[in-house]
Amino acid sequence: MGFGQHQSFYLRIYWLRKAIQQIEINNRFFYQKNASELIGLGTNMVNSLKHWIVAADICEVDKRGSDNKVIHRKSPFGEIFDSYDPYIELNDTASIIHYHLVDDIEPCTTWYWFFNEYDKTSFEKEEVLGDYLTWLNKNYESKNSTNTLERDLECLFKQYYSKSTITDPEEVIQSPLTSLKLIDEKEGRIYKKSPKYEEIGLSALMYVLLKYNQYEISIDEIENAKNLWGKVFNMQRSEIVKAIEQLASKSRYPLIFDRTNRLDLIRLEQEDPIEFLKEEYIRKERALK
Repeated sequence: MGFGQHQSFYLRIYWLRKAIQQIEINNRFFYQKNASELIGLGTNMVNSLKHWIVAADICEVDKRGSDNKVIHRKSPFGEIFDSYDPYIELNDTASIIHYHLVDDIEPCTTWYWFFNEYDKTSFEKEEVLGDYLTWLNKNYESKNSTNTLERDLECLFKQYYSKSTITDPEEVIQSPLTSLKLIDEKEGRIYKKSPKYEEIGLSALMYVLLKYNQYEISIDEIENAKNLWGKVFNMQRSEIVKAIEQLASKSRYPLIFDRTNRLDLIRLEQEDPIEFLKEEYIRKERALK
């Protein structure tokens, strides 16, 4: 279980690129005493960033062979991120980072629960905190501080709010995940919002299907299963069908949509998710030239 590792700081737009730059110079950057000075962030922010680079699957933790000390290195997705979209200008990139935060109970338990387990689409903060505590107490024996869980939820909300929703003048730099518009707040009530498939990006949606690693997937499963579109991106069934139709209409996507006898089955060709993603980013880069 992972709680409070973000130090109450949500992910900022330029942090991941800054981290990669420092790690390429010294793979033990996050264990240096002067790390804060080198990267230009406060000590707690540096600790927060150390959490986010792993949670977003930008970097991996490893052990150095010479002395067995912990190091960071770019992950396969981190290589693609660094080469093609380090400033998170594409919605696909933001969507994939979001997916990595919520696709497992570790290290972002609150994020995983909120998107995969929590079915309410409208609620107040006190209500969601109570529901979270109930779920944790029912499923896990570990004791959790209410204050820590409350900070987790607050950090999560800020990570997806638009700037107009944030009133704290110190929070002027937004998270890259605000572009996805998955959460909103109105008059003290929080809402899960349902995006259009274009706001997520076809490349990201295909990547999620490939990561799910099943040859056949039904529309019902894509809508309701953990770690698929309906849960991860709050997508409505009608929008899921539109996205599948778009993917199936383009030969570069390894997907067939079978609607015979109302089966509504998606069949996937075997393809490595990272190799697929790399080709997509190369194609996008060429299209921009």
